[in-house]
Amino acid sequence: MRNFPDYDLSTAIWRKSSYSGGGGDNCLEVAPGFDVIVPVRDSKNPHGPKLAFRTAAWSMFIADVKGTAQAAH
Repeated sequence: MRNFPDYDLSTAIWRKSSYSGGGGDNCLEVAPGFDVIVPVRDSKNPHGPKLAFRTAAWSMFIADVKGTAQAAH
């Protein structure tokens, strides 16, 4: 596993999923707009640690989640 270089996330615009229900609990937020990473944070702790996923890995994760959700219906 390789480390990501430090990214300045101070100007990141964070957004929650439209499926989060708006309650604010147990939500992840992502900050789109970065070329090679997708920053992710816990909405309950916006000043806490952030995770950074490679864009390809994040895309595969989202596709898998969507596939699992569709299979459950």
